[in-house]
Amino acid sequence: LRFTMNIVVEFFVVSFKVMWSFVLAGAKWLIKPEEKSVEGQVCVITGGGSGLGRLFAAEFARRRATLVLWDVNRRANEETAELVRDIYREMVPPKGFRNSVGELQLFQPQVYTYVCDVSKRESVYSTAEKVRREVGNVTFLINNAGVVSGHHLLECPDELIEKTMMVNCHAHFWTTKAFLPKMLELNQGHIVTVASSLGLFSTAGVEDYCASKFGAIGFHESLSHELKAASKDGIKMTLVCPFLVDTGMFKGCKIRKEMAPFFPPLKAEYCVERAMRAILTDQPMVCTPRTMYVVTFMKTVLPFDAIVCMYRFLGADKCMYPFLAQRKESTNNNGMKPGM
Repeated sequence: LRFTMNIVVEFFVVSFKVMWSFVLAGAKWLIKPEEKSVEGQVCVITGGGSGLGRLFAAEFARRRATLVLWDVNRRANEETAELVRDIYREMVPPKGFRNSVGELQLFQPQVYTYVCDVSKRESVYSTAEKVRREVGNVTFLINNAGVVSGHHLLECPDELIEKTMMVNCHAHFWTTKAFLPKMLELNQGHIVTVASSLGLFSTAGVEDYCASKFGAIGFHESLSHELKAASKDGIKMTLVCPFLVDTGMFKGCKIRKEMAPFFPPLKAEYCVERAMRAILTDQPMVCTPRTMYVVTFMKTVLPFDAIVCMYRFLGADKCMYPFLAQRKESTNNNGMKPGM
């Protein structure tokens, strides 16, 4: 009887906590929580040379974070670094702080660049060691690097499938293993997973990309539970799942023309703005646009055949086919050039 009473009491306590979490989540939609400061914090951004990575770098720079940019493209990485330096130069003079001997000094944020192929764990680990030695402890880890092969499954070379999985999913393991130990020691840090709406629900023609993003989301969620189980509440996790972003990565992707105005490609600036808001308010997950929450929920409750009907109505079942056709044509043309 005592055992039964304990279970009943615990059930009601858990139910209250679940309902209270709904209330808090709803309140955040109505009342904007205060953003935390990142001034002086070290922020590592993978894929920082272009796209969302460059925009993330600019946003963190405006908040006086010290930037550590990783990219396989040295030139693109340096271009982002120069953009960050321009932002630093235009900012209001920073606040002063006292050093170990009591002298008043000024904090000057900096930007560091490293060439790193995140698909190779040896490259990740060696670069991470350089960062710890040359910059210091990392507070923010933005796992942003991503690639897409752009081929139907049976036409996609095995090495491209492996590359997609390595960059979009496996790299998250290596970067996290490199920087998480110090975060655990200090019980302080923030890990951001830039995934995709295609990691929540899939479509035809991009099997490798969807699988890699599903894997990244699974890793992120499991790690979140592990940190909670270890009572490491000082380490925050944020999952970013945008719809198609207008960066050229999926150029040519089209849904049914009547539905296109309701699901336009996202402006990269808007996507990063929403993501930054979520990061700075310790929001666990952000989907852009918000209609993606509805689509994700419908996928979990509707039968598969119903999902197929919905996809066909929206034109989402073959939305990637024009993109794949463009990539195939581009690949063929590039392959012909040397022989021309």
